[in-house]
Amino acid sequence: QVQLVEFGGGLVQAGDSLRLSCAASGRSVSDYAIGWFRQAPGQEREFVAAITWTGSTYYADSVKGRVTISRDNAKNTVALQMISLKPEDTAGYYCALHPAYRSSLRITIRDSYDTWGQGTQVTVST
Repeated sequence: QVQLVEFGGGLVQAGDSLRLSCAASGRSVSDYAIGWFRQAPGQEREFVAAITWTGSTYYADSVKGRVTISRDNAKNTVALQMISLKPEDTAGYYCALHPAYRSSLRITIRDSYDTWGQGTQVTVST
């Protein structure tokens, strides 16, 4: 069974850092692209970052320079390291698995992914 679980969300102050983790089972993160998306109340789920099976990384303009996506092949996890957090970063954060083996097609697009974690909440206070 293919499954993703997110960890690491919480309540932080503006300017703080936070590290989110996505644990995958049933697929290797070295063979499939993993994306991070976020969704604030009343908003659409939007792209944050992604890492391909080759290790190439992609970031949304809104978080570029403040976010780093990485993977740990031994633990089969993908992390999202966030620094200099802003109130507008407040959202539920979700990791997602690209369904195609060793493919990176349209990895910034929400509908390209078919397996999602339950989400972890990040709240940034002023």
